[in-house]
Amino acid sequence: MAKKLKITQTRSIIDRPKPQKLTIEALGLGRPNYQVIHNDTPQIRGMVRKVSHLVKVEEIED
Repeated sequence: MAKKLKITQTRSIIDRPKPQKLTIEALGLGRPNYQVIHNDTPQIRGMVRKVSHLVKVEEIED
């Protein structure tokens, strides 16, 4: 089974640098407490690492 990541935005992107805002938008988030589910890929892991202080990540089995 493929692993998936449940990503929850925990903090606002107000007063954050533009690259962080764009990364949050690319993940499909935008407001605190929004959640998305993505496949566990190196690209998604890299994006999450870049904004790790703004999101919470849980691994789920599909």
